[in-house]
Amino acid sequence: MTGAEFPDEYLARYTRILTEVCATGRRLTRDELELLRTQGERAAEAGHSLRKLVLRHLAEARAVAPALTDAGTDLVLAAVEQAVDAFAEGHERAQRLAMRQEEADRREFIDDLLYGRSDLGRLAERAERYGLLFSRAHAVAVAQGARPVDDTHPATRHVETTLFTRFGERRILLTTKDGRLVCIAPGDQEDVLTFFAKQAYAATDGGRVAIGRTHPGAGGVVRSYEEALNALELADRLEMEDPVLRAADLLVYPVLTRDRQAMADLVRDTLGPLEAARGGAQPLLDTLTAYFESGCTAAEAARRLNLSVRAFTYRLERIRKLTGADPADPMHRYTLQTATIGARLLGWPENEL
Repeated sequence: MTGAEFPDEYLARYTRILTEVCATGRRLTRDELELLRTQGERAAEAGHSLRKLVLRHLAEARAVAPALTDAGTDLVLAAVEQAVDAFAEGHERAQRLAMRQEEADRREFIDDLLYGRSDLGRLAERAERYGLLFSRAHAVAVAQGARPVDDTHPATRHVETTLFTRFGERRILLTTKDGRLVCIAPGDQEDVLTFFAKQAYAATDGGRVAIGRTHPGAGGVVRSYEEALNALELADRLEMEDPVLRAADLLVYPVLTRDRQAMADLVRDTLGPLEAARGGAQPLLDTLTAYFESGCTAAEAARRLNLSVRAFTYRLERIRKLTGADPADPMHRYTLQTATIGARLLGWPENEL
């Protein structure tokens, strides 16, 4: 490193301190140590690497060593050790502060991005710093495991390493939010989100991953993120077993619940009579769910509920008598199936409508 890269005045102060210490045989004073720490901080802020700075200080000590021979080698080495240690401490302190500020800035950007806050122009400028270009459309994938994760969690580090090892040149943003892993990628790069889903599923010990649809602009990131979150919530309500969910495949459910009052009326009017059954409505609601999910095949539905076909058929008959609608009748089936989905989305019969 040349003097142009690292100001000579810093080295002059360092040399003067070494000379005075070696001449008196004393240790460095508190003010001298703080001066060296401050120089280390300024050097870090100027972008100088610690390794090169230490080498420069050692070279400077070697250059003035002949004038310090009367002090003895041990004293010279002790003074150099103290001085370089203080300088390195200041440099590392500045680096830690810079890292904390960088982390805070990144977290603020993530929050603004995913919550749709901040001026869009300013947000777009900050996005480029993190590899996103809002001139392209993006999609968001969200992974949720049994336990929450943060930026330092092993699962996060594993997914980050594997993702960027494979797609290092792509414009991808990986982060965490509210205990979940979040991956933002250009919408036309389906392979990135698919790979993320596979890695996140494994890293979270069988968690679930939802992928929002592709949308343009900064607002599109928010929309895709919300779609992924809604898909995860929907999967919990409907007890879906799929490890990877795509919002595009679940669009019928938001449509069904867009008019919540109308859906509540349908559930109440269609399935309300099931509450008169012995044991309440839940067993018969489970019967309808299994029946429709098995393609209206009684034998398969009975197997899913660990019932005999005869017992299952009895339940279907009980539903027909209570509701007046026959699950096996195509004319009634659509209404019953829609009401069954609505009941699960609204949490009925546990929640009152």
